[in-house]
Amino acid sequence: ICGTFWLLIQVFMHRWAEGASAGPEGTKAVRTLDDMPGPSVASFAWDLFAKRGLSRLHELQLEGVQRYGPMWKASFGPILTVHVADPALIEQVLRQEGQHPMRSDLSSWKDYRKLRGHHYGLLTSEGEEWQSVRSLLGKHMLRPKAVEAYDKTLNSVVGDLIAKLRLRRRSQGLVTDIASEFYRFGLEGISSVLFESRIGCLDEVVPEETERFIQSINTMFVMTLLTMAMPSWLHQLFPKPWNIFCQCWDYMFDFAKGHIDQRLTAEAEKVGRGEKVEGRYLTYFLSQTGLPMKTVYSNVTELLLAGVDTISSTMSWSLYELSRHPEVQASLRDEVLSALGGRRIPTAADVAHMPLLKATVKEVLRLYPVIPANARVITERDIQVGGYLIPKNTLITLCHFATSRDPAVFSNPDEFQPHRWLNKDQTHHPYASVPFGVGKRSCIGRRIAELELYLALSRILMEFDVKPDPEGISVKPMTRTLLVPENVINLQFIER
Repeated sequence: ICGTFWLLIQVFMHRWAEGASAGPEGTKAVRTLDDMPGPSVASFAWDLFAKRGLSRLHELQLEGVQRYGPMWKASFGPILTVHVADPALIEQVLRQEGQHPMRSDLSSWKDYRKLRGHHYGLLTSEGEEWQSVRSLLGKHMLRPKAVEAYDKTLNSVVGDLIAKLRLRRRSQGLVTDIASEFYRFGLEGISSVLFESRIGCLDEVVPEETERFIQSINTMFVMTLLTMAMPSWLHQLFPKPWNIFCQCWDYMFDFAKGHIDQRLTAEAEKVGRGEKVEGRYLTYFLSQTGLPMKTVYSNVTELLLAGVDTISSTMSWSLYELSRHPEVQASLRDEVLSALGGRRIPTAADVAHMPLLKATVKEVLRLYPVIPANARVITERDIQVGGYLIPKNTLITLCHFATSRDPAVFSNPDEFQPHRWLNKDQTHHPYASVPFGVGKRSCIGRRIAELELYLALSRILMEFDVKPDPEGISVKPMTRTLLVPENVINLQFIER
């Protein structure tokens, strides 16, 4: 028995040695980053700056797959990034991310906070600090029953959006630049959840401070790409981008702090009068946890800006595609009317009976993921992905735009086909389209954002037939840190 056992060990060791010594073509050889394909530093810099690469990073993903395959590396200055553009390989990365997953550094965001003495929020914190706040907010933002409690608040905001669309309509029911209106709607929605109060985004005349906050978010995202692409020493020679970036953040922090302080002062006055204080809004929950107020300010500021683009872009693209596919729009309207049974205001519970509505949002987010690429930095150990050894602390870019338009995963990947999500015979890799992320660092506001989208889209379709721009202008996406429409989207809202 011992002799047989020893013989088996020798055979195993011999086969392992053969596999380990195999060259780059061998199936068992572990390759290093030196073996990984990718553009030269000069070529990558040329793509980024000379060919408008910063605004078309999503397209560079597709080009990278065509040139180098599902994994490639790219260097810019001292930063080396591994790009992963295959669902199975993305799954490999995320299954090895460890106890406290780390996103990309967002170095300019962190540098600003250090400069001003602000604390980090959910988007910028890491490790135990991130975990503690995530756990606190998860109780109120991820549990379905907790989220359903916001449907009345959000329906009130949706009602104001419908009124604003009616106000904005020109001849033939045309509403120009719908994304700007949905931007205000998104900000009003997340503000109502955070503060349980309204900030006037959908008023006939929008308050000046609210418009400035919206502009600050837009400009900050543009400056994020620029400040992160520039080496730190360049900030001394060309200080304008960094200065504008800081001014935007200054205003966003001041805006959030003003609303937080206003709400907490009102609560304190109630307590002083002996009145009972109850609150469902998120700032109230955060303020009751004993967290430092600087941590509350940072988290609310980051939640405010995170809740705006998700709604604005997804609403815009949804109605853009539905206007161009009237048969899908008609089926969706029939589903909504059937689920409501004659009622005009949907609730969170009604959405469970609207599978096509959910599939429509899912398809829009496949075609136009708000975050076209996510990132991970594995800090605890080296990992293996796709036969390559990736050293710890390497920046890994997860190319979600490329995987969600991969013809090997989705038939007719560039076409808007919501029914693909309802076909039980059609299965897709679970990591092919993950617009809200996966795992512990997935979007904490996902359930609230989805509920807001479902309530708004169903109400709009009951009130209007949505038709395309009479001029027939097609719109493509562009990268502005997030994925947004390259041109304004104009649509006709015909009263039903």
